[in-house]
Amino acid sequence: ILDFRRVPPVVGRRVNVTGEILQVAHNEDLRAVFFTSPASNTCFFAKCLYVCKTEYAVCGSPDLLEGSLSAYLPGLTIAPRLSIPNPWKRSYSFSGREEWEVNPFYCDSVKQAYPYNSGNRLLNIIDMSIFDFLIGNMDRHHYEIFTKFGDEGLLLHLDNARGFGKHSHDEMSILAPLSQCCMIKRSTLLRLQLLARSDFRLSDVMRESLKQDPLRPVLTELHLLALDRRLQKVLRVVQRCIRRFGQDEVITKDFIKPTVTPQTATEMKKNR
Repeated sequence: ILDFRRVPPVVGRRVNVTGEILQVAHNEDLRAVFFTSPASNTCFFAKCLYVCKTEYAVCGSPDLLEGSLSAYLPGLTIAPRLSIPNPWKRSYSFSGREEWEVNPFYCDSVKQAYPYNSGNRLLNIIDMSIFDFLIGNMDRHHYEIFTKFGDEGLLLHLDNARGFGKHSHDEMSILAPLSQCCMIKRSTLLRLQLLARSDFRLSDVMRESLKQDPLRPVLTELHLLALDRRLQKVLRVVQRCIRRFGQDEVITKDFIKPTVTPQTATEMKKNR
């Protein structure tokens, strides 16, 4: 709908976690995450770097579970990828805050740092923040790129599972890249303005799109209406930027040719 095309194709499915996963799993690591709950439901939990343990398991009822299936990306040997920290990632502890949360001029330093000081990378980060704000996703700590395309490769928007949580809350801090940098692609702005029109309203287009999913309607009406409300807030942020800096400074052409020499993978790791 946004014409970003940066998420692998995904579809809803009902899965029998016992018959379709556990009973056909030969991998001991996979089988080890399954258990039967006190309510006799088949459950499993994830192994990850953050908060993954049995207390946060997913359970069937007793075996059937609604979920989403995503298309595999090509293997890393075929299409190598880099995982890069988001400059606007959040603090995942209670002990401190990230610089962008306390410094309203944080974007000035980002603009001077490689690879955001040239080309389209920063504009792509701003696109990603708009996507995350519309779905309410605060969990964008990393993004990935295909190394084959160098610095001009698109940003992969992987792991959107924290989206569409609280329909009643619009977390404006997600839009920090847009509000602090005051830049947006012309094509992104035109698409958002189109989706704000009554004849192409974002909630209506989204509702129509989700009718094709096996788990339709997927989103509640309150979540759909939240999309329209948040879209208006994105457009208001852009208007405030235009009032401050002028249209020519804020609205940017889509493809900016890089002017900075690309760094090697080793240099990128050192900078991170």
